[in-house]
Amino acid sequence: MVDSPPADLRLQRTARDASTVPALLEGWLSGALPAGAEPEVVLHSGIDSNGMSSETLVFDATWTEDGARGTHAYVARVAPSADEFPVFRDYALQDQYDAMRIVGERTEVPVPTVGLFEPTGEVLGTPFFLMDRIEGIVPPDVPPYNWGDNWLADASRADQRRLQDATVAAVAGLHGVPDAARTFAFLDRTGHPGATPLERNLAWVRAWYEWAVPDLGPSPIAERTLSWLESNVPPTTETVLCWGDSRIGNVLYRDFAPVGVLDWEMAAIGPREMDLSWMVFAHLVFESITGVFEMPGMPHFLREEDVLATYADLTGVRLGDLTWFHLYNAAQWCVVFMRTSARQLHFGEIERPDDIETLFHHKPLMERLLAEAGVPA
Repeated sequence: MVDSPPADLRLQRTARDASTVPALLEGWLSGALPAGAEPEVVLHSGIDSNGMSSETLVFDATWTEDGARGTHAYVARVAPSADEFPVFRDYALQDQYDAMRIVGERTEVPVPTVGLFEPTGEVLGTPFFLMDRIEGIVPPDVPPYNWGDNWLADASRADQRRLQDATVAAVAGLHGVPDAARTFAFLDRTGHPGATPLERNLAWVRAWYEWAVPDLGPSPIAERTLSWLESNVPPTTETVLCWGDSRIGNVLYRDFAPVGVLDWEMAAIGPREMDLSWMVFAHLVFESITGVFEMPGMPHFLREEDVLATYADLTGVRLGDLTWFHLYNAAQWCVVFMRTSARQLHFGEIERPDDIETLFHHKPLMERLLAEAGVPA
């Protein structure tokens, strides 16, 4: 039995010299705060157990306000630099910031309160914004939470189900924002072809894949999946706010309830199945990896039928089979692995593979879904 994750699940995100960050933030805050604030910054460890995309800086800032010194706990969400092989083509930090701000104003879904925004990149080299720091715990990605020996895997089945249902409720709350097409119009993939939000989202995924190809070469399974998806797009015009990266590894929890819904790089508008499938599919990916290493996993957790039943109870909306959306998300996971692998090559963490698809930890799952959907090999 393997008791540690494969090396290619451990990801370096940046070559930034952390020792330079406090002085840079202090200088920026001195200009953003009232005169005489005299800010001091203490940088803590970043969040390095989860996520594959943006850099996250955790720090305390102390300054003088109304004659008294006070300390404020922050997280800075920092866009990656173009020379460090970012996962996404465009990080659109302003869109992430605005989506979180609107969700915080119009729903009960717990999102961090967003604060100061630095859009120029002149301070840290790339744009960033601040969020109030929320205390909570996250189901780990490395090793995956379903490998055991962590707070979620070791919890009772009742607590695991409580967390699952509460997370589905948070997603339902996001989907309940009225008139999402207008409220979140800035999240529409209007630069991509398509008559519906779903068609435009799929075109965005295709463009993202093609952008990733030059570094490691094409993926036959991704191309086969994208071609099938494009020929079988569900005829839906439904438009809700989709969180995008709606997996439990992007949620802070206390007592098995969400207290912080994080990571909004993939936010979009489109049909609600996009979020629900991503939540289920992300767990299926971890279950697939767990099976390779002959571990028991958590097959009872985040089952599609259970997630959809809870969602229907909360919203009155009953959804059908998610296979198309699972394959849509599988194609996105291909691109994520292509980009994270290109970054690992850049940092010297892995050797260039002869077959790019050996880096796709979800390939066996993807092949099974393609076969079940009747997609020709």
